[in-house]
Amino acid sequence: MQTTEHQRVAILRKQRIATLLGEINVHVVGNGPAMVCWPSLLMTGQMWRGQVDHFASSHRMVLIDPPGHGESDPLNRRFTLEECALCLTQILDQLEIEDCVLLGNSWGGMMGGVFVALYPSRARAAVLMNCTASVAGWRQKMEFLLMTSMLRRRRTVPKSIVSRAVKAFAGATSERTKPEVVEYIRSTVAAARAESVCWAIDSIVPYRVEHRALLGAIRKPVLVVAGEEDRTFPVAETRAMAEAIPGGLFKVLPKVGHLAALEAPQPVNATIDEFLKEVVA
Repeated sequence: MQTTEHQRVAILRKQRIATLLGEINVHVVGNGPAMVCWPSLLMTGQMWRGQVDHFASSHRMVLIDPPGHGESDPLNRRFTLEECALCLTQILDQLEIEDCVLLGNSWGGMMGGVFVALYPSRARAAVLMNCTASVAGWRQKMEFLLMTSMLRRRRTVPKSIVSRAVKAFAGATSERTKPEVVEYIRSTVAAARAESVCWAIDSIVPYRVEHRALLGAIRKPVLVVAGEEDRTFPVAETRAMAEAIPGGLFKVLPKVGHLAALEAPQPVNATIDEFLKEVVA
């Protein structure tokens, strides 16, 4: 029987963990091998609720509110993906998790590649969705620097940016046929703390650096997933990330946008199951 929203909230165990990027809020549920979930910018760990329903019976699920988001401490500076990867090791240490299967979306996917490259003993495998290992183009850099300069003067995220986020995150099919996904994106972005998340946006978009060379050090099983309708990272850009990873696998999900795990949980869960069956003993 599928877990209801009320039941899911009741069984999640909340914990705050001190890291170099402030206290990070995590929710933990289930038993077994650890599956750790790091979401996109402007999202919280709750975007992985469809994965909790599917995997909590066989895995210890760890849902992370990333730095500056959700119930984690607000940010007051920029950071690097290397710092995010170290932050994740500190979370694993406090939870006494030796290694994990990492699920990452966008920011989580970028961080995930760095994490697996730098801390291979802490990763059994990784599924990195809707992400890139390349720098942002100059037009995107300027667009996002202007956005964050405005956000720093606000306490809440303005409706114009909420609408832009919905367009960037939801694929055309989801936007047309899944109002619950659109509403979830809208409400989560609107609830973000503007002054805090602008530091994360700056770090992950205009100030991010090239990581394809680093990904060449990966020797763990990695699956990179692209959404056919991703308006943020085109399929070709995500494929380039997969090609930088030795032995990296690549899959395109049809009719899916930038938040694959949220938009299409059943196909994503089936994809993860198939991948892990082949690569994790």
